[in-house]
Amino acid sequence: MTTHVETFTGATIGPYLDDVARLRIAVFRAFPYLYDGDVGYEARYLQTYSHSPESLFVLAFDDDRVIGASTGIPLTDETGAFQKPFAARGTPLGSVFYFGESVLLPEYRGHGLGHRFFDAREAYARRLGRFDLTAFCAVVRAPDDPRRPDGYRANDAFWTKRGYVQQPDMRCEIEWKELGAPTPTVQQLAFWLRPLERAA
Repeated sequence: MTTHVETFTGATIGPYLDDVARLRIAVFRAFPYLYDGDVGYEARYLQTYSHSPESLFVLAFDDDRVIGASTGIPLTDETGAFQKPFAARGTPLGSVFYFGESVLLPEYRGHGLGHRFFDAREAYARRLGRFDLTAFCAVVRAPDDPRRPDGYRANDAFWTKRGYVQQPDMRCEIEWKELGAPTPTVQQLAFWLRPLERAA
């Protein structure tokens, strides 16, 4: 397995929007997201990143094939659904760099790419020099959800080791169509936060 990681910012992410959309549809189809991918939704979602001059794509390649992607954006450039929980808490939106997602094809997991994704996004936010927090959110599923596959392991331990703490009072609601559902439904996502050390 020969992989390498590259970063792209602002307008340079344009050529990779379709690759990230494809990965999101493929990876989020599995539990816990159970996302029945919609190309139109992906286009609208990723448009937010293509319009931000400080957005970030961290891409993993196997030769020239994109097999993983991790994104980030200043929270001030995100949509209102992600900003609202911070505003409600009184956290200045300009102090937060938001991590959109990390998606990686299953056969490439377990080789350290997840850590590289977080390292690259945190380093980028630090270089920008004005953020106090990094944050992301993840879908909430009940421990006894009957759709949970045997052997499934949540990422909570990985995120905790990275210094992120789930915030019980910070949730957002996003609508998407689950596998087997006739129409989109509202999903609950919980936020995880980590203080960002300033560059020396």
